[in-house]
Amino acid sequence: MTNTALVVGASGIIGSNLARELLANNWITYGLARRPSTDVAGLQPVAADLLDVASLETALADLVPTHVFITSWMRNDTEAENIRVNGAMVRNLLAVLGKKGSVQHVALVTGLKHYLGPFEAYVNGGLPPPTPLRESQPRLALDNFYYAQEDEVYAAAARDGFMWSIHRPHTIIGKAVGNLMNLGTTLAVYASICKETGRPFRWPGSQAQWDGLSDVTDARVIAKQLVWAATTEAARNEAYNIVNGDIFRWSWLWGRLAEWFGVEPVGFDGTMHPLEVEMAGDADLWRDIATRHGLAEPDLSRLASPWHTDLDLGRPIEVMTDMANSRQRGFAVYQRTEDSFFDLFAQLHEDRLIP
Repeated sequence: MTNTALVVGASGIIGSNLARELLANNWITYGLARRPSTDVAGLQPVAADLLDVASLETALADLVPTHVFITSWMRNDTEAENIRVNGAMVRNLLAVLGKKGSVQHVALVTGLKHYLGPFEAYVNGGLPPPTPLRESQPRLALDNFYYAQEDEVYAAAARDGFMWSIHRPHTIIGKAVGNLMNLGTTLAVYASICKETGRPFRWPGSQAQWDGLSDVTDARVIAKQLVWAATTEAARNEAYNIVNGDIFRWSWLWGRLAEWFGVEPVGFDGTMHPLEVEMAGDADLWRDIATRHGLAEPDLSRLASPWHTDLDLGRPIEVMTDMANSRQRGFAVYQRTEDSFFDLFAQLHEDRLIP
C-alpha cells in the first residue's frame, strides 16, 4: 500500500524537512498551511485554516491520508489562550480526518516545554526538572498547551483506532524563512551583522547555559525520527525525545561558530546581553546589508527571532535530554551538532540569505 502523508505546518523548519524526507522515500505528500509554500519540489500544497472546520472539510475533501504529522502551533498572549487555540487546531483536524477512516498513524511534535513548563515556572522559584530529561517524567502541575494537544491526539486515537507518536525536540536547527523559532538562522544573521559592523560576537545568554551541558535537534534528524516512528511497529504509541545524540557546552561551541564567520567571540562576562536588545535597531542596517550583497530577504524579522533565541540561551538552568526510549527501539540516527550549524550556515549563504 502506498503511504500518503499530510504534513501540517509544512512551511516551517520541521515540516519542510519532513516533507523532503517523505518525498525522498516515495511517499505521496501533502503540505497543509494557511499559506502553503511551494519551496519543496513534489510537495502538494493544501491551503486551510485549522481553526475553521468548514475550511478543513473543503480543503481535505478529496484527500485520504494514511499518516498525519502535526508540526504546527500558534503563539498567543497567554497560556490559557495557547491551550484553547492549539487544542482546537488538533481537535478540528482529527475530527475532519476521522470521518474518512483512512488514518493509520498520527505524529505530534511538541517540545521540551513538556518538562520545563513556561519560562516563569523555573525563573520564579520553581524547582528545575532533573537532567537529562526523560519521557517517563510526570506532567507538571501547570497549564501547558502541549498537554492539551497530546490529549486531543489520545482522544481521537481512542475514537478512530489509529496509532500515534509524540516527539519532543530541543531547539531546532534548520532552514526556514518566516519562522517564529529559529535559533540557528538568528545566530547566523547576528554573526553576519557583527562581521559587517565590527561588533563583537557576544554571548547573549545566561551563565547556566554558557557553562552547562546542552543539546539541540537538527531538523533533518527529527524528520527521520518522525518517519521511523510512523513505520515501525515497536515505535508506536510512545513519546520520544529527539536530539542529535551528542552533548556540548556553549562555552565551547560559541568560538566554533564565531570562527566560521570570521568574527571575534566574547563569552559570558557576568551580564546577559539579550539579542532582542542587541538587534533592536538593526532592521535598516540589515536592509542595507541585503542591498549591498544582493541577498534574497531584506526583512530582518523574516530571518531572525531574537526573542525566542533569548528564551533558549537565557535559561537559568542546564537543559539536556535522554534518548534511550527511541534508541532501545532501534532509532540510531546521530548528527554532530557543530555540523548542524555549519551545514545551515552554508545553506543560508548558498541561498543568498546571509552574505
